Formats: sequence, C-alpha cells, structure tokens
Amino acid sequence: MWKLLRYLKDYKKETALAPLFKMLEASFELLVPLVMAAIIDVGIAKGDSPYIIKMCLVMIALGIIGLVCSITAQFFSAKAAVGFSTKLRRALFAHIESLSFSEMDKLGTSTLITRMTSDINQAQSGVNLVLRLFLRSPFIVIGAMVMAFTVDVKAAMIFVVTIPLLCIVVFGVMFISIPLYKKVQAGLDKVLGITRENLTGVRVIRAFAKEDEELEYFKENNEELTRLQMFVGRISSLMNPITYVIINAATVALIYQGALRVNVGDLTQGEVVALVNYMSQILVELVKLANLIITVTKAIACGNRIQTVFDMKPSFVREDFAKLVENGGHDGKSSKDKFDKLIKAADSSPYILEFDNVGLTYKDSKEEALTDINIKVKSGETIGVIGGTGSGKSSLVHMIPRFYDATRGEVRFHGVNVKELPLEELRNHIGIVMQKAVLFKGSIAENLRWGKQDATEEEMWEALKVSQAEEFVKTKEGQLEFEIAQGGKNLSGGQRQRMTIARAVVKKPEILIMDDSASALDYATDLKLRQAVAGMKQKITTFIVSQRASSIKDADRIVVLDDGLICGYGTHDELLDNCEIYKEIYDSQFKKKEVREVR
Repeated sequence: MWKLLRYLKDYKKETALAPLFKMLEASFELLVPLVMAAIIDVGIAKGDSPYIIKMCLVMIALGIIGLVCSITAQFFSAKAAVGFSTKLRRALFAHIESLSFSEMDKLGTSTLITRMTSDINQAQSGVNLVLRLFLRSPFIVIGAMVMAFTVDVKAAMIFVVTIPLLCIVVFGVMFISIPLYKKVQAGLDKVLGITRENLTGVRVIRAFAKEDEELEYFKENNEELTRLQMFVGRISSLMNPITYVIINAATVALIYQGALRVNVGDLTQGEVVALVNYMSQILVELVKLANLIITVTKAIACGNRIQTVFDMKPSFVREDFAKLVENGGHDGKSSKDKFDKLIKAADSSPYILEFDNVGLTYKDSKEEALTDINIKVKSGETIGVIGGTGSGKSSLVHMIPRFYDATRGEVRFHGVNVKELPLEELRNHIGIVMQKAVLFKGSIAENLRWGKQDATEEEMWEALKVSQAEEFVKTKEGQLEFEIAQGGKNLSGGQRQRMTIARAVVKKPEILIMDDSASALDYATDLKLRQAVAGMKQKITTFIVSQRASSIKDADRIVVLDDGLICGYGTHDELLDNCEIYKEIYDSQFKKKEVREVR
C-alpha cells in the first residue's frame, strides 16, 4: 500500500494543508472546555453576566474558526484523494495494458475489474479519511490528556491509564482485521467472476436449462462471502462497545474523584466539568478513530491487492507505454525511426518472417506448448496452420505480434528478432483477427478506425468489400454510421467476424493473421473472402489458422501441428502424400462431404 502513495507526489501542498487545518480546528476545540470552566468558576460563581456573555462570544468565535478550518481541510483532503485515485487508476490501467497475454491469463479479468474499481475507490476513501482524521484524532486524544494535566495532575492520571487501554483495543482489532479484509476482497473477486461469467454466457445457460444450478452455485459463494464479511464485521464492531465501556468507566472514576476533591476544595466545579469534557472529546475522537481504522484497514488490504498487480512485471517491456497513456498519445516518430533503422541495418533476408528453433512455455507451466518450430516465410506467401484442438495453432501465430514471447529460439521479422523491435511499431505492421470476434460500442466507422485512425471512407468500403461485409453494411441504417452495440450484440456471429476482418484489413498490414476467424462463415463466403484477400493490391503475407482443410488447402504452404510439434510442412498435395495427420483431417471432412453428395 505504501508504494502507492507516490501517486500523491503532485498533491504535496494538499496533503500538508489538510491535516494542518484539521489540527488547527482541534486546537480551538481543546480550548472550549477551559472557556466553559471559566464561565462556571468565574461568571456563574460570581454572578458576572457581562463576563458570561463575553466568554460565550469567545466560544462562538472558536466554533466559527473551527468550522472554517474544517471546511478548508475537507476541500484539500478531497482534492488530494480524488487526484490520487485518478493517477492510480490511470497508472494501473497503463500497467494492465502493458502486460502480455501470459500475465493476463494468470490474473483473470474479474479480479482486474475489481481492482480497477472497488479497490481503488476504497483506497481513495482511505486517503481522504487519513488526511482528515489520522492526525486530528491522536492530536485530540493526546492534547486532551495534556490539557487535563494543566487542570489537575492527579485527575489526569486517569487519562494516563485509559488511553493505553484504548490503544490496545483499537490496534488489536486493526491487526486482526487486515488479513481478513484481504479474504473478503478475494471472495468479492470470485462472486464478480461468477456474475460476469453468467452475464456473458446467459444464452448458453438457458439453452442447457442450467439456471437453477447456476443460482445455487452463486448462492453458495455469495453466502460464503456474506459469512466472511459478517465475521470481520463482528470483530470490527467490538471496537465501539469496548471503547465505550473503557471511556465511561474512566468518566465515572473521574466524576467520583472530582466530587471528593471538590468537596475538600482541591478542585473547582468548572475544572471537573472541563475534565469530563476532555474525556468526552477523547470518546468522540476514538469512535472516529475506530471507524477510520476500519476504513484504513480495508484501504490497506485493497492497496496491497492493487500493488500485487504492479509487482507483476510484464514478460516484455513496451517502450514509452506509460508515457503514451499518461500524455494521451505521442507521434511515435522515435519508435518508427528505431524500427526502420533496425530493419535497414539487418542483413537483407529473403524472408519476411522466420521461426528459428522456437519453443514456447506458458507461465507456471513445466512443459512446452510449442517445441522446435522452424518456419521460413517469404513476403506475399499464404501460410495455412491446421491441427487438432490444443495443438498450439493460436500460440504459434500469437508469437508474431508478441502476445507471447518465445522462451527459446528466435522469431525474426525481416531478419530482426521481434524482441528487439519497438512493440508498437511491430504491431503496426501486423493485422490480426482473433478467434473471438470483439467489437466495441460505437459506429461501424469508429470500429474500423481501430485498424487505421485516419482511414478514409473509400478505404473503409474497400476493407468491407474484401471481408465480404459490404453487402450487409449497406443494408444498415446510416451504413458506416450505424451504431454497433457493446460487444457487437446487434450483429450476427458471421457479421461480427467479417467486421473484425475488415478492421484488420483496413490498416493494410505486411502480415495478416486470421486466427480461425471464418468459423461462423459458410463455405462459399469463406472462399470469396480468401480470394479477395489474395487479390488485394498490396502484397500481404497471410497466416490462416483454421480447423477446415478447405480454408487452407490452397495456401502456398501448410503447417500441421500436433501437440506443439510440427508434424507436416508443405503444400496440400505434398501433405496428403506424406503427412498422416493432415490426411486424416482432410479425409474426415471431405469424405463425409462426398458421402452426403452421393446420398
């Protein structure tokens, strides 16, 4: 948590002024019991009405000054806390964006959402309350004890005994609560994950009539979270009654001793009232401190969870990424210059892409997902990638734009190891269409401009034509200005896939990767798509990952994967002759088709 306080560095003035004004308010508050004692011992005892009025005006003045100080402190603390959370959220988002697929897979989406929202809000509340109360409350408690000594040393000894007892209770509860609040937040992560999964998969749940099972599963986890929250709540709730008992016992002792000493003339009635007021101030401030500590305990637990995300270092470092997010973007000129310089300085390679004895091991995995991958691809070639489920097809193509980094060997782009190239510029030369078609809320044009920010209408229509999306886009109201719902929910599966293909094509990349991106298209549309991509004006090197042999059989060369190993590499005809696995895949699809046609 303490490492996160660096995001307060731009609010040094506010973090200093907020507690300062609170302490000023507390100082004026500590003077009030002395004024009351003077009113009783001098004004009331002597029947001096002008003196009573004068001292009442002093009390009103102290109250007004204290109010002004309090409002000023509130303003500065709120400004610092909101600024802190803004910078923290921005930095966390930038860090999450810098993580590779390996780290994202390990963390999970639901926990990242919780940490970006609930945890940061809790940390913000903690900072706000600390700036307002963390110095004020101890100052009042210690100040009240000091002021009690100025009134009467013997009576003040009750304060000396009471305050340490209260500290033991308060800090004891805090140390017990902190680890428990961590468990509460972890439970919240789990409930959020279940909720998210159910909302995104609601159609599947209803299709399989699993509503009752999912309700029961959610109920179990929600009740477990509730039990844990209630347990922590009970421990935290012990603080108030125990502190009240100690304070009230101390007050009884104070009044009893005060009464005896007033009777013998050692104390005045006003001094006893002042001492009781100081004890009451301690009670009020310790109640505030107790609530503060509960909030701070939650904030520390949440801050530690946020820090664990920052502590997770990306497997590769994207240059200037944090600066890019913080400053709202840059022209990327330095990255482009570095990229061009490296490509130019490299030995002229006849290949646009090379996999040289590449191995890939996922994080926390003992076995390689890909082993000894050796592929050389010339510019303009079409490479098909096929294999069984879990054979490593997506892992292979994901190493090209460095979604995953090779743990052994090298992946080279124009003869340069991709790890040496500026990441942003490398990805500018690659267009990728993922297995899951993800679109964002906004117009069709806005979604296409993810591929190329300055794309003209002509370029967008050309990309739509290549992706076979032109026909259905023209039927939409507003055409390019048609609003796509979040996640593309107002489009069919095939339409979403064609839109994501158009988004990748519009940037006119050197390498186009289609990762099983035509699975929702019929065979005729799939064929037209491949023909359109092959017929594009610019020379594009294409990787087609597919389960369909028909989608890759016309590729220049085909990579056949089996359990992370290349078991076949060549043309369609060559593989039919010498690769048993490819022949099995092909026969399983085309023989069935022939049988259906005969029937």
